[in-house]
Amino acid sequence: MLVVVCASTPERERFLTRLIEDRASLLTLEKVRGLLAGRVPAEEVEARALELLQAAVRKRLEIKETVVIAPDGLQASEREPFVRMAAELKRPRHLILLETARDQVPEEELATLNELRRALDAGELGGEGFQTVLRLGGGSAGEVKRILFRAAPRED
Repeated sequence: MLVVVCASTPERERFLTRLIEDRASLLTLEKVRGLLAGRVPAEEVEARALELLQAAVRKRLEIKETVVIAPDGLQASEREPFVRMAAELKRPRHLILLETARDQVPEEELATLNELRRALDAGELGGEGFQTVLRLGGGSAGEVKRILFRAAPRED
């Protein structure tokens, strides 16, 4: 499981569109909300979308499929159910923090972003359950050519 977080939704979407070949592996609340629009009452969309997203992630993890999650925000509470689920199923858990220009960070997200950066720099995201964490900023995000999801080679 890969979780990609970024303070700028458009920048995160460009990054994921460019690098994630298997579009079925990319799961977002926005995508699920779109599927539910007009099918369930508007006041139920948010709760149902989260419920369906969690069910879809669990199903993919159970059958050992790759899952890429792009949460709406930067809060640990948005990542926690998915990381816990992957850990329970003994699936790899990775996070990419995609940095963006300061002017693209909403004011209400700045403190959360700074806390996430501090936790990442201090090596504390392992406490959230992540096995690897990568911080991409400046031109480095544009230099990433691909993200591969392959099983480790067997040691026969």
